[in-house]
Formats: sequence, structure tokens, C-alpha cells
Amino acid sequence: MNNDQQWYLFGYDMRQLGRHWLAAWRDLFLGLDSPVRRHLDEVVLVEREGAVRAYQSGEPLPERAAASSACTGVCLPDELVLHKRLSLPQAVESDLQTALAIEVAANSPFAADDTAWGWRLAARSEQTIAVDLAIVARSAVMSFLGREHNSREATSQEIWAAVPGAMAVINGFGEGRREALYRRRLGRVGMMLGACLLLVLALAGVYAGGKQFELARVSALATERSRAAGDVTALREAIADANRQILAARELIARYPNPHEELARLTRLLDDDAWVAHFSANGPDLRIRGRAGDAAAVMQTLSAEKAYSEVTAPQAISRVGNSEVEQFYLDIRLEEPDAS
Repeated sequence: MNNDQQWYLFGYDMRQLGRHWLAAWRDLFLGLDSPVRRHLDEVVLVEREGAVRAYQSGEPLPERAAASSACTGVCLPDELVLHKRLSLPQAVESDLQTALAIEVAANSPFAADDTAWGWRLAARSEQTIAVDLAIVARSAVMSFLGREHNSREATSQEIWAAVPGAMAVINGFGEGRREALYRRRLGRVGMMLGACLLLVLALAGVYAGGKQFELARVSALATERSRAAGDVTALREAIADANRQILAARELIARYPNPHEELARLTRLLDDDAWVAHFSANGPDLRIRGRAGDAAAVMQTLSAEKAYSEVTAPQAISRVGNSEVEQFYLDIRLEEPDAS
């Protein structure tokens, strides 16, 4: 890859980015068609063919908009002005003054030290810009000023030239005074805006400081309240912890009933001819193995007990040897306690 090509992004030379950025700011504040200059530029009283008209930033003002001004100008007659319209690519706009100087040097019929020129932006498109270029001979201008206005000083007034649909200022005459006034006014406006910005920032800082002070006061009050309510909070936590322990104990009791109570209940329910040889409890589920003269009657008696929700026989009732005694296996599920 060519070393120069690595600086291009989407057709733009990134090495010129800083210059384009500065040119954009320069055009915003100092350009002839700048919106800032349009409002802050000094009014110029331009004499043309015996009539005086007020202009601001190259645009005519309403009649008698300014009765007097510190800046005056003279519009040259058309026979003293060489006019040419140039169509230039958009890329040269960031360095337009240099490009126009090259055009003037190439097209001026006058000597280099006798050439003065000015320009005015005529139109703009996506690819090109149209510029009206006015070229004059400095010696011819001075002769005209001496003959028509009895003036020998080149900087005593501005020199303007009429181009199609607009006016162009010829550089190198009295436009420096207006430029100095504009820059001074621009500086004053900039300082006023800066002062307003600082005032806004100061007000914002005062407001933020007040809010910070209020927040600190509320935070201190909240800390004091929290400290005062510390004992109450600790007591509330202790009560809540005790309630949790009570609920856990109740759940444990409900899940694992007291086997002694169940043994006492079985003792009360079974007749003297029945006994329990094996007893086990797993939460609400009980399993017993025992013998009785009538095992079916034992199962029926236990099924009728309200404390038992279900009584089943996992194995069939069997007779023990040649005796009249029967062996039984029973699974008993306890009735769940009332939650209320």
C-alpha cells in the first residue's frame, strides 16, 4: 500500500483534518458570509454614482438605515473592474484565499505589485463553489480617487466593486479599520458570552452547593434518627427472630410428632389381647407390627380414630403357627394439625 493512501478515509485526507477544523471555525467568525459577521459587522456607507447606500457584511440595508458610520467606501465604476466567475471544487474552500491568489496571478493583466482584488461567494453546490472575482489596477484606483474624491490616501476609505447580484470588497485599502472594529466587537461579545457562561456556572454551583448542604443536613438528621431508633430496631429484630424460631418449632412439631404420645394413644386404643411388637415413626407416618386375637378388629378400631387420617395394611394378616393369634402390619398417617 502507498504510504500516502494510508491517510485517506472515505476519500478524505486525514492529515488535513486539523486544517479543515480550523478553517471551519475561521469561516464561522471571520468569513465574508459568516452569520456572526452578518450581525456584528460594522455598517459601511458606500458611495456609488453619487448616491450613498448603507451595507453590512456586504448586504444592502434599508434606505437611511444608518445616517452615519465610522467606515466609508467607494464603489468603482465597472470600466475599472475586471470580473471573472470561477467554479472551484469544494475541497479548496478550506484554503480558498490561496486558490484565488493563484487565479489572480494567472489571469491579472496588471503587474503583480499593481494588482488588487476581491471576491464574493456566488453559489454553492455539493461538489463545487462559484466565486465572483474582481481584479483592479491599484494605480487606476488611486487615480480615480484623486480625480473624483480628491483623496490621496489608499486607506482612507474602502474600495468596493460591483459583481453580478452583489458587492465585493477590494483588499488592500481601507477595509482594515472595519475589520479591526469587527474583531473588537466580536471580542466584546465573546467576553459577554463568557461572563454569562461563568455566571450560569456560578449559579449552578451555588445551587449545587445549597443542595449539597441540604443533603448533608438531612443525612445528619437521618443518622441521628437512626441512632435514636437503634434500640427499637434491635428489639423489633429480636421479636421477629423469636417469632421465626416459634414458627420453626411448630413446623418441627407438626412434622415430627412426639412418639410417646402416639404410643400412649395406641395403648389406649388396643385391647388387652393385642400388643405391638414394633413401632417406628417418620414424621406423620407411623408403622406398627403386632399380634392380636382379631387383627381385623384392631385395624377397624384404629381406622375409627379421628387422629388418624389413613390406616392401611402393607401386608396381609397372617396366623401365627397353629395358635389363634394373628400378626398384622399397619401403616398409619396422622391427621394434619389445624393451621389455625
